[in-house]
Amino acid sequence: MRFDVLTLFPDIFQGYFTQSILNLAIQNGLVEINLWNIRDWAKGKHHSVDDRPFGGGPGMVIMPEPVFDAVEAVQALAPEPGLLIMLTPAGERLTQSVVRELAGHARLLLLCGRYEGFDERIRLGLRPRELSIGDFVCNGGEVPAMVVIDTVIRYVPGVLGDPASVTEESHSDPGRLEYPQYTRPREFRGMAVPEVLVSGDHQAVARWRQEQSILRSQPEPVTNSEASHCEKKGNDHEK
Repeated sequence: MRFDVLTLFPDIFQGYFTQSILNLAIQNGLVEINLWNIRDWAKGKHHSVDDRPFGGGPGMVIMPEPVFDAVEAVQALAPEPGLLIMLTPAGERLTQSVVRELAGHARLLLLCGRYEGFDERIRLGLRPRELSIGDFVCNGGEVPAMVVIDTVIRYVPGVLGDPASVTEESHSDPGRLEYPQYTRPREFRGMAVPEVLVSGDHQAVARWRQEQSILRSQPEPVTNSEASHCEKKGNDHEK
């Protein structure tokens, strides 16, 4: 699977690519990641990629021309133009089901913003899929891009040592959390491993894990004070 990351700060990714599962996937030819500096497509003496927003306001906005030129040039480097993704707090929430869908693409182009974001014409003209990793704001799209890569490569055949890891982990089914895991020692600071896990009864272990997963996945119970608050809010709305 191929990733093309378009960013103003490609060096941020260097350490990340050399670690753990991703590094092995790259070495084994299962994943290819290319970094592109948007500034390389900027015009003028200073290679400016941003300017002040029309209408005033704080910060700087990324200009459309270098982004259009960068995206179109990178898309043309392979027969498959790939799916263009813009990392933005205004985007669709990244969920496990979205991750599975993205893993079905042979190539993803990840467009990382900075400063006060992108000129709106980038969204309108390039029509990327807009993704957010949560209801918060990062300094740029680089960390969200890493999150996309980290989650998607788990579905690339051969990346994980045990393919069952993907099917049994949290959120493999929407809203379902994984069961508790234990390893040696059998007792630590007064906390013992549940007997069923060392019983050798595989059916009993499977039942226990399913029960624990269901328990973990249940929503937190509403306290009396929370219930009273909700009831009061409901009455206020009815007035």
